[in-house]
Amino acid sequence: MKEIEVKAFAKLNLSLDVLGKLPGGYHEMKMVMQTASLCDDVRIALRSGVGITVQSNFGFLPRDGSNIACKAAAAYFAAAGMEGAGADIVLHKRIPVGAGLGGGSADAAAVLRGLNALCGQPMDAGALEALGATLGSDVPFCVRGGTRLALGRGERLLPAPEMPACGIVICKPRFSIRTPELFAKIDGRRSRIHPDTDGLMNAIAEGDLDGMARRMYNVFEDVLPRRCSEIGTIKHALLDAGALGAVMSGTGSAVFGLFPDENAARAAAEGLKARWRDCFAAVPVREL
Repeated sequence: MKEIEVKAFAKLNLSLDVLGKLPGGYHEMKMVMQTASLCDDVRIALRSGVGITVQSNFGFLPRDGSNIACKAAAAYFAAAGMEGAGADIVLHKRIPVGAGLGGGSADAAAVLRGLNALCGQPMDAGALEALGATLGSDVPFCVRGGTRLALGRGERLLPAPEMPACGIVICKPRFSIRTPELFAKIDGRRSRIHPDTDGLMNAIAEGDLDGMARRMYNVFEDVLPRRCSEIGTIKHALLDAGALGAVMSGTGSAVFGLFPDENAARAAAEGLKARWRDCFAAVPVREL
């Protein structure tokens, strides 16, 4: 039995814009995405004999074929012509669920990368990204990671300058937000502010952390229900703790702030953990 352990890194949305609707109920997105060092550990054992099992330290996650990690393994075996293969997957999760941090997508991408490594790398990154797109809109990004401009549903990835070194603090309130609810509110809003995506990309290219922080923007923050006011509280707390800027990731409910360096982020996270249990210090992760 061959085994491998792969890190599944959280994704952050440095900016997020919704441009309109696409066929099939999807939306056209424009996002600057970044992987962060907050991660799950995914252990994969490749074995003979049909069947895919999954275990997790988060007991409420499904352990059957509905788990996206299982779906990823099944998709890989089918694409690689390995219908007789099986896998045992163990997820040691740290990325909060329902946070807008792409934890499930990151796990699926880690399974694809891990199985590909165990099988001798028969698929290149482009093939893995295309396979990931059949599993979820964020999976292709999580396959490669780093800093990317994401278009379409999020599956069309364009190169972006590498994000400068900094510290990151990620905080999640106890509640999560239903993604369809926010998209419905966006669809009903006729006019809204759009992120300065070009300005953000230029700031990244110049290594201008302050310029990046000023241009981080997520249009979903404009349509948050009143019950989600704690997201604003977290943003202010991050700024008071020294963040250069703070923004909600994805459809929430996690918020992250950029700090001048890792030490500043760690100090801020320690102070904020008294109010928010799910509070993590991290750094940017380059392309995988």
